[in-house]
Amino acid sequence: MTLTLHPHPDHLPENIRSVEASVMALGPHWLCLRWKVEGTQTLVVPTFAGKGRADNLWQTTCFELFVKPEGGDGYTEFNLSPSERWAAYDFSGYRYGMEDRAMVRQPDCTIRRGGSIAIFDASIPVADLPALPWRAGLSAVLEEQGGRKSYWALNHPDGKADFHDPACFALSLGPREAA
Repeated sequence: MTLTLHPHPDHLPENIRSVEASVMALGPHWLCLRWKVEGTQTLVVPTFAGKGRADNLWQTTCFELFVKPEGGDGYTEFNLSPSERWAAYDFSGYRYGMEDRAMVRQPDCTIRRGGSIAIFDASIPVADLPALPWRAGLSAVLEEQGGRKSYWALNHPDGKADFHDPACFALSLGPREAA
């Protein structure tokens, strides 16, 4: 399933032309995601730092997944960096009650670049995800040389860019889609 992400109108990119996000697989062990970015000649890619948890990844190029189990206020945020660093947080409500999410196994993250295209793949252990069904948001913060940042999501709320807003949770995933 390939989905088109849209830049927030207040934070348009300079050279990035498009971003697509795909749920490649949701199997018994891994959720596999892919982001394809076109127009990456000036994209800032964080340097390799090795796997490990890190905060503030969203301050430069970073890919994100938000997962909200159906019927509750709480949700989980995953920040996934081309540096291979990652973060996972649980919120008990909208931007409220943030805590590090315990992870049994680290996500796998890789980026490939060629010409004007970048492909970012991330795999998150299913054991570390909330139970299905979900409302989900796929998003990206993309920094270009010179410090310009664009904020990409399936859907944006009115007003400022905010991936935590319920309007961004525009994807439904349930047991049927996972099969």
